[in-house]
Amino acid sequence: PGGEGASIPEGFSHPAGLGGGTHERESPADGARQTNGLGAAIYLSRPGAATKVRTWTPIEQHFHGFLVTHNESVSIAEYFSVYEGSKCVFRPTVHYAYHPCDAAVQSVHEILGKDSEKQKELRVVMDEVVDGHDELGVLVMGHKKGAYWYGSVLDVHEARRLAPYNNATSLQVASGVLAGLVHCVENPREGVIEAEELNHVRALEVAKPYLGRM
Repeated sequence: PGGEGASIPEGFSHPAGLGGGTHERESPADGARQTNGLGAAIYLSRPGAATKVRTWTPIEQHFHGFLVTHNESVSIAEYFSVYEGSKCVFRPTVHYAYHPCDAAVQSVHEILGKDSEKQKELRVVMDEVVDGHDELGVLVMGHKKGAYWYGSVLDVHEARRLAPYNNATSLQVASGVLAGLVHCVENPREGVIEAEELNHVRALEVAKPYLGRM
């Protein structure tokens, strides 16, 4: 803040995008559906930084996160779609809910206040992080049990013990990249696939040692 911005995902400035479920009765007033592809994606005419959604994690409990655009929001929605012929009869709503540290949130508000103009000086906060944790997972809702969360809870101290010069965020991201690289090495002729088509058992086997408490 104050002319210097903490590290903020690029998706904050993009139009808020998500996978649109078939159960949704209404579309947001500023919402529209993508005209290309299989129709799983919808977007809002406002950036993710200006769009909040309600979610839940084990430690923080209920909170509001930013609806940041990620391709998985669309690919997961399409992966679980059910078709009768060419008609989609079921598709879940899928979206990200992202909430960074307080300093990064202040930077987001500063950017919005300046009509989405980024600060002139940016820095990636790494060694300055002295405490804290990341909760990275999936919250599944709508089934008989109400809701189910599964994911990684990793604090900065364990992250640095597992892999020096990292923080919780960088290690959670890198573990997924490592799982993808291992898949490429072990399946060199498989070609281009979506993340949902990976062998999730093998991917977690590779990544889990770096993900803290699951």
